[in-house]
Amino acid sequence: MTISIALHLLAALVWVGGMFFAHQALRPAAAGVLEPPHRLQLWVQVFKRFFLWVWLSVILLLVTGYWMLFSYFGGFAGAAMHIHIMHGAGLVMVAIYLHVFFAPYRRLRHAVIVQDYAEGGKQLAQIRKLVGLNLLIGLSVVAVASAGRYI
Repeated sequence: MTISIALHLLAALVWVGGMFFAHQALRPAAAGVLEPPHRLQLWVQVFKRFFLWVWLSVILLLVTGYWMLFSYFGGFAGAAMHIHIMHGAGLVMVAIYLHVFFAPYRRLRHAVIVQDYAEGGKQLAQIRKLVGLNLLIGLSVVAVASAGRYI
């Protein structure tokens, strides 16, 4: 259980912390100093690297989460409400991430390659909104995970 929970927490930290940094620090800084073509190229490179870590985090979160659910809590019936909330919200986060990765991120990469910066800007704006939503859900999950058993 110790290794599972440590890996679970580290994966959540990487994913949610990365979204917080990108959304709240990198995005406004890049918008303030880079022209759209360079800003879009930067984001493609940032996402290329960050999304590798998100894939690893998603896999670790699902594997360790289900491992703990079934080996420690005895399945869904033995889990407290905060575990069910984490599970549901986590699946929503994964679904949002998969959409971002396979739809607007793919279109952003293509737009940058063909130098259609207006389209790239539209795709980046969509990613920003979805990452913002996922960040809010992720921060809520962290709060539920850390305080849920005391409520």
